[in-house]
Amino acid sequence: MGEFWIKDGYSVVLPEKLSDGKWNVYRSARSPLQLVERFSDYPDVRTLHDNFQNAINRFQDLKYLGTRIREDGSTAEYKWMTYGEVGAARAAIGSGLIQHGIGMGSCIGLYFINRPEWIITEHACSSYSFISVPLYDTLGPDAVKYIIGHAEMPCVFCTPDKLQTLLNCITENCSVRLVVVVGGNDLLVPLLPSKPGVQIVSFSRLEAQGRSNLKPFVPPQADDVATICYTSGTTGTPKGAVLSHGNLIANVAGSSLNYPIMPTDIYISYLPLAHIYERVNVLGMTAKGAALGFYQGDVMKLMDDMAVLRPTIFPSVPRLYNRIYDGITSAVRTSGGLKERLFNVAYKAKKQAIESGKTPSPLWDRLVFNKIQARLGGRVRMMFSGASPLSPDVLDFLRICFGGIITEGYGMTETACVISTCDIQDYTSGHVGAPNPACEVKLVDVPEMNYTSEDKSSPRGEICVRGPIIFKGYYKDEVQTKEIIDEEGWLHTGDIGAWLPGGRLKIIDRKKNIFKLAQGEYIAPEKIENVYSRSKYISQCFVYGDSFNSSLVAIAVVEPEEVSKWAKSRGSKYSNDLEQLCKDAEMRAVVLADMDSLGHEAKLRGFEFAKAVTLVPEPLTVESGLLTPTLKVKRPQAKAHFAKDIEAMYAELAAKEQQHHNHRSLL
Repeated sequence: MGEFWIKDGYSVVLPEKLSDGKWNVYRSARSPLQLVERFSDYPDVRTLHDNFQNAINRFQDLKYLGTRIREDGSTAEYKWMTYGEVGAARAAIGSGLIQHGIGMGSCIGLYFINRPEWIITEHACSSYSFISVPLYDTLGPDAVKYIIGHAEMPCVFCTPDKLQTLLNCITENCSVRLVVVVGGNDLLVPLLPSKPGVQIVSFSRLEAQGRSNLKPFVPPQADDVATICYTSGTTGTPKGAVLSHGNLIANVAGSSLNYPIMPTDIYISYLPLAHIYERVNVLGMTAKGAALGFYQGDVMKLMDDMAVLRPTIFPSVPRLYNRIYDGITSAVRTSGGLKERLFNVAYKAKKQAIESGKTPSPLWDRLVFNKIQARLGGRVRMMFSGASPLSPDVLDFLRICFGGIITEGYGMTETACVISTCDIQDYTSGHVGAPNPACEVKLVDVPEMNYTSEDKSSPRGEICVRGPIIFKGYYKDEVQTKEIIDEEGWLHTGDIGAWLPGGRLKIIDRKKNIFKLAQGEYIAPEKIENVYSRSKYISQCFVYGDSFNSSLVAIAVVEPEEVSKWAKSRGSKYSNDLEQLCKDAEMRAVVLADMDSLGHEAKLRGFEFAKAVTLVPEPLTVESGLLTPTLKVKRPQAKAHFAKDIEAMYAELAAKEQQHHNHRSLL
């Protein structure tokens, strides 16, 4: 194939089939002729067990897992376990499970938030050929009960606060016979709730049992199942994505070629370990011997944890980065005078230097940006963003204020995480970079949405992925597996992408959730919601339409500070009453006008503009059942929740249309 590939910056392009003449398969320029499956410097690492054993051999005495939480629940300085100590604890927990009759290949539930025991249990699963299955709060107790039954778990690890919820999920014919309680005092275990036929043991007791009678490892093969990650879709029951050891090793081996991670690095772990993004980050840190410091369990206290830990690597999601951006820009605005002018001069100078490929003067960091960097501990040299698109403005802002490496990636659970990522030497924004060296990517035409490979601006279409990172399928669900993976092994993501110059991928739309308006036009609401969410008055947006109506309507969750500010400037009597302000006709008109302005700026087509908006004060949340755990709108549920508002908006539009018709008739 070597003579056929064409280099395009960060990617290379290959023909899909040599006979058809099409050049539409993209691979990373880092490994164009062979997809990465293993670490080049450690080719014998094929499984998660191999990866951890290799780390122990190389970093035995280096600190690995750190926590601030003490046994009595108080917080202090970080206390660390070394790689060697975690290795011993892993062997003890795995041996303890075997003593309790947990068989090879069993699914082990993990029902608690990030803490050292999560990683120890995961390593135990990998070394003794168990399958880890995360359970997380935002799925809700009904989903937890479903997953326990669907995966036929004989054992679940949980914290004391989750024990009662877990026991409520264990029915008469349930497979669970062992519950391991993580944290808390051993003496309290007999006082905890119980269930007939279910043995409850503390984590420390299980570890002691295993340590007294250690069992030899039961190493898995690369193709064996490592984990089943249940994802909450917008409808229906959770789907279990089955990932092999080989899937995960390939993904990390490929994506880590872009990141210079070192044994001196310290990583802050606070994003949910139940999600693939954090799991793969941790796997990558372990492979390179980095230290993992856990937050104390409260995101509101994250900055306090950062100040104590002083991490060098900070992973996050756009939602938090947007908050950091808003906080800094607001502080700059309110500082006014000389401070504001100094910030603007420093920002502009550093931006120009970065864009021209020069090293910015350290003077600007000393004068201005060091104070901002101190908010994250002062040592962060690498920041990752994933889970959803990050605004180019925010990415550029973070790059200038925090310096170091700031990069955005794109992926999904079904691809063991990373599909593409921005090169650390690429300082452009507004895209998600080139393919992970462990996969190849192509765009497939979506004619009903007018996306094709022949588009003049750039090739566009549905993003499809193939390679060793592709999951084995949905657990016990062949039908949905065949819907997402075609006969040639291409996984269809449902996302619409475009190739930019330099072989960079840009996410521009979503194929799923499209619907038709009455006049036959197709609508992709998520694209429109992303446009409207840029309004300073809007924090969240839900766009609705159907085949019975010719126009769209929107539900907008307001930004309290901005709408109150507008109300005060107008002398409104509702400036301190958010609920009444949302009902104010003039306020609605102002927000809709701002939405229209953003729509024109984004070049939305006429039928893609919302013709009416309802303002609401309460945010859409996972707890209210209107968002998935990955913060996507659950459309059927949102439609039902806002049914009266939607009906009222369409009635209002119909009345206006009738009024307009009557006026024309009179003329």
